[in-house]
Amino acid sequence: MITNVRTGFVVAALLTGLASVAAEQGPTPQAPAPATQVSAQDVCAPPAGGRAGRGRGTAPARKRVLAWADSRNGRAQHEYVSYSLAQLQRLGHLSGAYDVIIRTDSDIISFHPKMTDGKTPASGGPSLCNIDAIIYAGHRVVPIDAGQKADLVSAIRDRGVGFVTLFIGMLPNEDFPELANIIGVKAASVDVHDPFPVSPIVNESPDSPMTRHLPPVWDLAGGSGYQPDFYSRSEIQVLLRKDLSKLKPVEKYTRTDGDYPMAWTKMYGKGKVFVSSIGNSESLWDNADLLKMYDEAIKWSLGMTQYDVKPHPLPAGVKGPSGS
Repeated sequence: MITNVRTGFVVAALLTGLASVAAEQGPTPQAPAPATQVSAQDVCAPPAGGRAGRGRGTAPARKRVLAWADSRNGRAQHEYVSYSLAQLQRLGHLSGAYDVIIRTDSDIISFHPKMTDGKTPASGGPSLCNIDAIIYAGHRVVPIDAGQKADLVSAIRDRGVGFVTLFIGMLPNEDFPELANIIGVKAASVDVHDPFPVSPIVNESPDSPMTRHLPPVWDLAGGSGYQPDFYSRSEIQVLLRKDLSKLKPVEKYTRTDGDYPMAWTKMYGKGKVFVSSIGNSESLWDNADLLKMYDEAIKWSLGMTQYDVKPHPLPAGVKGPSGS
């Protein structure tokens, strides 16, 4: 009995001593939290206490498509570009799939657009942070600075903003050579204009959502565009190609293999890119098949339609212009 009491006193003393030591040392230190990883999208995070700039509250938003149509630097202004964009805006509105926001200035091409003073942050509206795709209708040297170019590249490549190029957008822009890598081609250096304005158009990719509604050979009146060159079929998937085999040779045609793409897709990082050189006439923008091709291209670039880019070589037996 006495032994058990003494043992209890000893245990209690030991526990009291351990508690005192722990109190003097303070709480057990916790492992430091891992450093926060900064992603490419952090540039578009809303400020502390702020909110994203879509201006729609908590209501679900339709996809937002920025139509960027700065044509100030063109020798010919192509006034019917306005009609083409109005038609595409109408398609998105009627389907309810996307909203097209038409802008003819380039100041908006930025993660952080400024007001016209060039200093004050814009108070709202579209930016590269809150759009899902771009319809590009810029004319030659479009006035954006180095920071805007970097933002545009990052928006497409890193954030996956879609990029749909109208015919005018494939004209050379020597001030922004990376644009040729985004769209996958450059216009011919000899003469950008189409030397074969009338020719059948071959549907090379009838499984794509952009061209599955078209016949194997599309006879499109007024199908002239710009002459593509400096491209690789290993990097683009040709959807439509002109058949030149029955046409007379033209001195300013820059190729000898008969390969004349009229529409194609490619990936630029995460961004889905669609380009077509068809559309260089106001009457074409009343063509239901052309409008459907662009409507499907916009939806694909937005990720609303799933289709993998599958580059393929020029089909065997294609001939260059050799008619009499």
